[in-house]
Amino acid sequence: MWLPAIFLIIGISLGLLTDITISDQYSNYLSIAILAALDTLFGGIRAHLDRTFDQKIFVSGFLFNIGLAVLLTFIGVKLGIDLYLAAVFAFGVRLFQNIAIIRRRLILQKNTEKQDN
Repeated sequence: MWLPAIFLIIGISLGLLTDITISDQYSNYLSIAILAALDTLFGGIRAHLDRTFDQKIFVSGFLFNIGLAVLLTFIGVKLGIDLYLAAVFAFGVRLFQNIAIIRRRLILQKNTEKQDN
């Protein structure tokens, strides 16, 4: 469980220490891809806490969510509409739902551990 957190810290550190910039034309693609990745990550954490985690489902969901989000953004850019906002809404709602469920599971888990002692 600590390995993903360590790599997250390493990735954020590398991102802050480098001078890589993303052009404005790709900023929508990157932002929606990051949101889709975070949604999948928190969904995986939730599945781990529910003891239903499956690595194949996690990896395929990760790639599919990012691909679908980028495709929606691409189609929206070609049509001249902000179609990526639909993906932002969908992934944002799921992200906050997963975070709320994770929070509840962790609080209940700590409460049951305290009662057992």
